[in-house]
Amino acid sequence: MGSAATKPRYSKSNLLDTSSKSINETVNGSHEFVIRGYSLAKGMGIGKLIKSFAFTVGGYEWIICFYPDGQTAAYKEFVSVFVVLLSPGTDVRALFELKLLDQSGKGKHKVDSHFDSPLETGPFTLKSKGSIWGFPQYLKRSVLESSNYLKDDCLVIHCTVGVVGTRVEGRKHYAIPVPPSDMIPSLKSLLESGTGSDITFQVGDKTFKAHKLVVATRSPVFRAQFFGLVGNPGMNTAVIEDFDPIAFKAMLLFLYSDELPEAHELFDSDPRCTSTVVVQHLLAAADRFDLARLKLICEAKLCEEIAANTVAITLALAEQHHCVQLKTVCLNFAARPENLGAVMQSEGFAYLEDSCPSLLLELLETVAEVDKESSHIFNRKRNGHNSSSNANTGLRGLVSSCSEFVVKYFLLCCENDRL
Repeated sequence: MGSAATKPRYSKSNLLDTSSKSINETVNGSHEFVIRGYSLAKGMGIGKLIKSFAFTVGGYEWIICFYPDGQTAAYKEFVSVFVVLLSPGTDVRALFELKLLDQSGKGKHKVDSHFDSPLETGPFTLKSKGSIWGFPQYLKRSVLESSNYLKDDCLVIHCTVGVVGTRVEGRKHYAIPVPPSDMIPSLKSLLESGTGSDITFQVGDKTFKAHKLVVATRSPVFRAQFFGLVGNPGMNTAVIEDFDPIAFKAMLLFLYSDELPEAHELFDSDPRCTSTVVVQHLLAAADRFDLARLKLICEAKLCEEIAANTVAITLALAEQHHCVQLKTVCLNFAARPENLGAVMQSEGFAYLEDSCPSLLLELLETVAEVDKESSHIFNRKRNGHNSSSNANTGLRGLVSSCSEFVVKYFLLCCENDRL
């Protein structure tokens, strides 16, 4: 017996992955055709035309033809307008637009365009030299002569041609790797090294070197301080009063990087680096130095980290620095029955009472709304599920006790003239 023919074996390593893409695009060009002395052209006769100069788009020559008395006798009451292919060519595909300009300045041009709906009609195909695209009944002559298209015996026709071309691209087998941008690390390194610094900020017992042009570019407040009408560009030291040094360093890092710093970039030995306190100080800094993006970043961060033991101070800061969204989130969080007791026992609540006493009334109103909504939900559940009435009663009792707690506190403040 003869040996059986062996079938060739293929492996993935023997197969070449190939790809290509066909790209259809247009080469666009425009031509403005001005017809002066329209009244002298009218009456030249049916089939008589006025031609523009030839213009080139996509490697082909074109002209605009205007028939004042119509292209044929069938269209003698109209003006006719066409775009004509002058160059030799077969099956030239193109998009067209004719725009008769409104010369009153109102912008109500007469526009007939292929570009607006290429998917419905597709490009127009011109079979050979002399092929035309246009309108034998472009506009009734009586309408044209009484319109704003005709001014000082002049017409202006704007024509756009888009010649369709197709090209095929294969996979590129070469590439030059481009590394990611290192601008932010470079700027942060510039800040940390102090190279070329021309201003020293004194914040409490800490000093920070920086660059006036950088901080002035980022903050309108620093820009006015160093380069404004009453600014001092020769200043070497700036004292920042009533400011937390850690928060100021965090703000400087943001000015150089446009992002919140990591905890390790601040003071590792200070436990506040990982707490909400730094972000609270940073929110105040953002408002003080007019840093809108940083302010919103801090608001979002405080919303993520909201807790019963910090929400009172955050609420006070939101009120003081006009953070409407953050204020609403804090009020709704603090008013929830499972949070209210812990919020009122927190150290921050005393600060809230002293700094923004009017917020207590808003908190009371929010608690009342929560109480009302919760009661409505519980009543609906009780009507549908009688077996859970005891649980519902307990939950309603919790809400009522929280509301009573706030009411008593509010009345006590009123008696002591604290609101």
